[in-house]
Amino acid sequence: MPKRIAPLSDIQIRNAKPKEKEYKLMDGYGLFLLVTPTNGKLWRFDYRFADKRNTIAFGAYPALSLAEARSRRDEAKKLLVSGIDPNENKRAQKLATTHGDASSFEVVAREWHKKFSPTWSDSHSYWVLRRLEQYVFPVIGVRPIADIKGADVLKVLQIIESVALETAHRVKFVIGQIFRYAVGSGRAERDWTADLKGLLPPRSQKHHAAITDPKEVAGLLRAIDNFTGTYTVKCALQLAPLVFLRPGELRNAEWSEFDLDNFEWNFPVERLKLKKRIKDDRKGEKHLVPLSQLTPPVICLPVF
Repeated sequence: MPKRIAPLSDIQIRNAKPKEKEYKLMDGYGLFLLVTPTNGKLWRFDYRFADKRNTIAFGAYPALSLAEARSRRDEAKKLLVSGIDPNENKRAQKLATTHGDASSFEVVAREWHKKFSPTWSDSHSYWVLRRLEQYVFPVIGVRPIADIKGADVLKVLQIIESVALETAHRVKFVIGQIFRYAVGSGRAERDWTADLKGLLPPRSQKHHAAITDPKEVAGLLRAIDNFTGTYTVKCALQLAPLVFLRPGELRNAEWSEFDLDNFEWNFPVERLKLKKRIKDDRKGEKHLVPLSQLTPPVICLPVF
């Protein structure tokens, strides 16, 4: 069992005296104070990344207090959990002050996202930006996009791959789109992701369960009729094969949308799962769903 390290106190730090050789005062969880022969008191954080031991400098005491040093340690640990090397993140931030950020990868990426996201669904728009913010920006976000090469992109993808292979493939596709946008706007020379083909393990093929044999449909309908759950859910299951709509569209049905005399259901296009741009173009329109005349919908509708 590892030895438990007692946390440092401000009194201990203030009373620490220089010696002939530098020495450490451990605070725990990788954070320590390095006391130098010249009476320097420097905050350091030890960590492991990609099976290698590394150390990052936070600053000097008392300019950086004990509480602030612990806060930076916690921030570094969050980066490690996300598969990001704290030292690489620190170097990237320094590059921002050297090169400026007018043509940085993050600026170009956000500009690309702002331009094209109106044509996407809200969920897709969110996840594209979320993955960039979580995995890509901390590593290469502040670097000029023209200076980023294939090896830099591969490094980002390998970090993501260690967490989720499918996400790595998705991010690779997005980075490629950003590079092509940068090429078109004169801020990059080429799309480096084209050179990375085959360098990530192939994603596993997953298929949603589906009935492909018409003879098996009867079994499904019998299973629905024999459903022993709540009455509301059973009605929804019985109605679903007659209208071919998503559960959410069925669940949010309103009486005012039904014309039972003409066997029609008209509901707002906004409830369909469509791209935001299409929804905006068709705002106010109604989506017509013919109702079955064999099984009167009135049997199930009162429960919604």
